[in-house]
Amino acid sequence: MRRLRFQVRLRKTTKRIIFGTLVLAISLLLTNSRAPTTLESILARGELRVATFEGSTTYFEDAKGPNGFDYLLVKAFADSLGVTLKVSVMESLGALLVTIGGPKADFASAGLTITPARQQRVRFSTPYSHVTQKLIYRIGTKRPRKLEDLPEDGRLVVLANSSHSERLKTAKQSHPSLQWEERGDADMLELMEMVHRDEINFTVVDSNAYAIDRGLYPKARAAFDLTEPQPIAWAFPNFGDSTLVDAANRFLSDYQSSGQLEKLSKQFFDHTDNFSIGGSQLFIKRIASRLPAFEPQFKEVADNVDMDWHLLAAIAYQESHWNPKARSPTGVRGLMMLTLTTAKEMGVKNRLDPVQSLDGGAKYFLKTKRRIPDDIVEPDRTWMALAAYNVGKGHLEDARVLTDRAGRDPHLWDDVKEFLPLLQQKKYYSTVKHGFARGKEPVQYVQNIRHFQSILHWNTLEMQRRKEREQPPKMPSSSWAPDALRPL
Repeated sequence: MRRLRFQVRLRKTTKRIIFGTLVLAISLLLTNSRAPTTLESILARGELRVATFEGSTTYFEDAKGPNGFDYLLVKAFADSLGVTLKVSVMESLGALLVTIGGPKADFASAGLTITPARQQRVRFSTPYSHVTQKLIYRIGTKRPRKLEDLPEDGRLVVLANSSHSERLKTAKQSHPSLQWEERGDADMLELMEMVHRDEINFTVVDSNAYAIDRGLYPKARAAFDLTEPQPIAWAFPNFGDSTLVDAANRFLSDYQSSGQLEKLSKQFFDHTDNFSIGGSQLFIKRIASRLPAFEPQFKEVADNVDMDWHLLAAIAYQESHWNPKARSPTGVRGLMMLTLTTAKEMGVKNRLDPVQSLDGGAKYFLKTKRRIPDDIVEPDRTWMALAAYNVGKGHLEDARVLTDRAGRDPHLWDDVKEFLPLLQQKKYYSTVKHGFARGKEPVQYVQNIRHFQSILHWNTLEMQRRKEREQPPKMPSSSWAPDALRPL
């Protein structure tokens, strides 16, 4: 009897074990067969795909490869995930929005303003920047102070389907006579060029684009702000799970709190401060009149010493305005304004010879740069080397001492440049090794060179883009093409 009861209990226990095993197996099977999240899919393929626009604040390629504020920010996000980054450049906002969430783009990083209309189409990350919309007019014409001041016969052109056109549509409700055109085949830089060349009267651009591009087209000036600061964010598809958006928000929060976001922003936009319209207009004229005579030498010398030719040309312009016979009251001469001592040290026999002057100046700058402490990294290393090239390494070190005493970072140019001018005050220069220095000059010196380098850089990219636009379309080679049309 006991044996029978035991067998019954054993059978019941066995059934429970089998049932539990089946439930567990089914549960595991269901768990293992669920669709991966968006973030899991990206990590599995090892590639983050982003859509963007080509532009001065978003994405471009230069001699060093991919660049741009938005590009470097999203590249840092990809690096934090441990995946590679693949960029797809879109030609229009409509194409970009359609691409998000498809095979080409997991999301978009394109300087997109958060607007109510766009929030109906995409899901945004937390903002990583803010911009204002600026109405641009041409210097020399009457400056409008508000929308009511725009003349009825004035031609206002903005980007199609942009936040700028959204703002104008809203403004039209209270300004019925407001008229404008929309271009889907241009970007903000091209619209600024059109104002600069007097091809249109007005346009609207974002404040960050204006800060970078105004040096290239100095006759295109900001008249007034159309908006208060507006948030800029990444755009994600408004369908599917939120794992990628959540990861992006965590990254942006950490990147901002670490100070890296501010550092990246300063790298792109700070050198546009203290902008001189007259100085930039003169520089633009000399790009056309003087640069062609020296550009081959800039490139040759820079290539020989492994240096960016735009930087070398910017230094030469700051020194002599590209005048190979320039002379200062103190006796420095030539394209790079070398002293006799420096010329002799660098093996320059004729300071008035452009190639010798450039070669000697470039090598002296690089020698100065090598003397900058190893723990100072780029781009701060270049800015400090320029300051030392101007004021001397000893005075730069004194400024770094003052920076350190104040609890700031002596490895960062943005901190050191605040203390260089203090070397003109006795209560500061009397406490350091090398004494008085005209500390404001190296700060302005670096600022000017960064500004000139930026204009030269964008001038080169714009010239390349024009050549590409002017090239006739290539005739496709195919089996059905008439023999007369086939390439020889």
